[in-house]
Amino acid sequence: MCIIDKVKGDAKKGLFFARKSLENNWGRAVLLNFLSSDLYERQGAAQTNFALTIPAPESDLAQELLKSPYDFTFLPGKERYQEAELKDALIDHITRFLVELGKGFSYVGKEYRLVAGGKEKFIDLLFYIIPLHRYCVIEVKVTEFDFPDLGQLAGYVAMVDDLLNTEVEKPAIGLLICKEKNTVLARYALSTVNRPMGISEYEVARQQLPDDLKNALPSPEEIEQGLMDK
Repeated sequence: MCIIDKVKGDAKKGLFFARKSLENNWGRAVLLNFLSSDLYERQGAAQTNFALTIPAPESDLAQELLKSPYDFTFLPGKERYQEAELKDALIDHITRFLVELGKGFSYVGKEYRLVAGGKEKFIDLLFYIIPLHRYCVIEVKVTEFDFPDLGQLAGYVAMVDDLLNTEVEKPAIGLLICKEKNTVLARYALSTVNRPMGISEYEVARQQLPDDLKNALPSPEEIEQGLMDK
C-alpha cells in the first residue's frame, strides 16, 4: 500500500519498486527509505562507456546496476567530507553502503594494496559484482570530476585485471563517484578509455522534505537495525 501512496499513479515506478522489494526482500523501513531517495530516477543513471566496452546484453545489465547520484545521506550529519573521512564513513556503515550499491555487490577491501613494477598502489574501495563475475574498482572524489581522475582509475582497473583476475573473472569495471561532474567533460573522458568505466555523483545531504513525509520515514539507525535483524 505504501508504494501506491508514494508513486502517485505512476504504474512503471510502482512496478519498479514492487520488483525491487521482492528481489531484495526489503522490509517496510528500507522500502520507505528508497521511495524517498529517488531510486527510480537514479537507477541506471551513471554515465558510462559500457555500450562500447561490454558486449550486449550484459552491457545493459551492467548499466542498470549503477546509479547516479549515490545516496550517502545515511552518513552522520556532515555536508562536506575530506576524502579519507568519506571512505572511512562508508566502511563504518558498510551494511547501508552495500544496500545503496545494490544486490550482487560484495565488499572486498578498502585501500586495497596492489604491487607492480616495484610500486605500491592502493585502491580506494574494491568490490566484486557477483552476477557479472567482475571486480568493481571504486574511487571516491570529494571534488568535481576532472580528466586525471579517470586516468588514475583506468590504471587501477588494468592492475586488477592483470593481478587479481582468474579464468573465471571478466574484465573489471571502474566506477568513479565524485561530488559533481560536468556531463560533457565526462563524455569526452569516457570516450578515451577502452575499459568499462562509469562516472557517478553522490549526495550526503538530502533536500528538505515536507514534515509529514519526514515523520513517516525511518531514521538511519532504524533502517540499519532492520537490516541487521533480517
